[in-house]
Amino acid sequence: MTTELRVLRPAEWDAWYGELELAFGGAGEAPEERELWQSLTEHERSIGAWDDGDCVGTAGAFTFRLSVPGGTLVPAAGVTMVSVAATHRRRGILTAMMRRQLDDVRGLGEPLAVLTALEPGIYGRFGYGVATWQLKAEIDTVRVRLSVPEGTEKIRLRRVKPADARAECEAVYAQQATARPGIPARRPGWERLPVLDPPADREGASPLQCVLAERSGEVVGYALFHNKASWTAAGPDGTILLQHLDALDPQAYAALWQFLFGIDLTSTVQVINRPVDDPWQHLVSDIRRCNVRLRDSLFVRLVDLGAALEARTYRTPVDVVLDVEDTFCPWNAGRWRLTGDAKGASCKRTEEGADLALSVRELGSAYLGGISLTALAGAGRVRELRQGALAEASSAFGSDVAPWLPHGF
Repeated sequence: MTTELRVLRPAEWDAWYGELELAFGGAGEAPEERELWQSLTEHERSIGAWDDGDCVGTAGAFTFRLSVPGGTLVPAAGVTMVSVAATHRRRGILTAMMRRQLDDVRGLGEPLAVLTALEPGIYGRFGYGVATWQLKAEIDTVRVRLSVPEGTEKIRLRRVKPADARAECEAVYAQQATARPGIPARRPGWERLPVLDPPADREGASPLQCVLAERSGEVVGYALFHNKASWTAAGPDGTILLQHLDALDPQAYAALWQFLFGIDLTSTVQVINRPVDDPWQHLVSDIRRCNVRLRDSLFVRLVDLGAALEARTYRTPVDVVLDVEDTFCPWNAGRWRLTGDAKGASCKRTEEGADLALSVRELGSAYLGGISLTALAGAGRVRELRQGALAEASSAFGSDVAPWLPHGF
């Protein structure tokens, strides 16, 4: 490889980001979106590949703290903005950037690296495993009814401009962050992301709208959405495009969904990213008319295996020796004894005989508790070496609530 890898200089951002846009189709983003990502870019954590002055590869990372089972917020590198120019594919540029990036993450003492992938087949060879799913749905609000809990009627709903409600929405989000694995705690500046609303991206829908749910004057939930009007020969047939919804209790949650279902001149609520165990599925009268489907979301990579496994708690007591394969980050390879329960954990190197054999990719998938080791074993990706160890570990790694990434990065 003749290209030069180096840390991004602030003056190079436009060329660097322009290469990223070109690699993702070349249409370019709205100025508002571009400005936001420029303000959030951590230059010291961003890498450019340069060939005779031209940017031909990009990779960055955001400094996150990610919620894990037990509620701890664990330092994690949010890998982002990865691209290689079409003219420079299959020259080892991506592998070199991944190598440099994971070495840097380790040097910073971050146990985890996480990413989302437009092409999920790429990142497994670097040790990333899919760890969360996102639920999509198109709910027929003409035929589907909601059954809401007692006390929902006491919630007051108030419409506000999204930009004026950033502080209130962010306060609700922050309280939710440790309640579900996979949610990143947002640093200052990230509160702008949920209310980003470039007119060029609306595709005929309304500007972003916001409704706050209040109890006794306190904000206990919010919904951010677009309304896309449509008419047929039979009458109005509009769609509510839900972007974000958070609530601190069942009544506020139900009140927001009840509001979305009841908006005049609409017949559909379209959901693009919700957790797979989202409670609205138990409020509706007919789940079949909600067209529920899933897709992969967050990929997790254990960079410091011992620290990562010690950072979370375990649903049931566990004492297993893991024989881990990790060719890309060989400092993780070998046997580790994991002991833990709901109060904490220890994960240390050992010479004891192994109970389970798996790669770091499978550990990444199981880490947040949403994908079971038993399911991975059924695919031949985890091998049980001691009878009973698989059931013990699979139960311990599970989470009572499904892990979820509420927004991209």
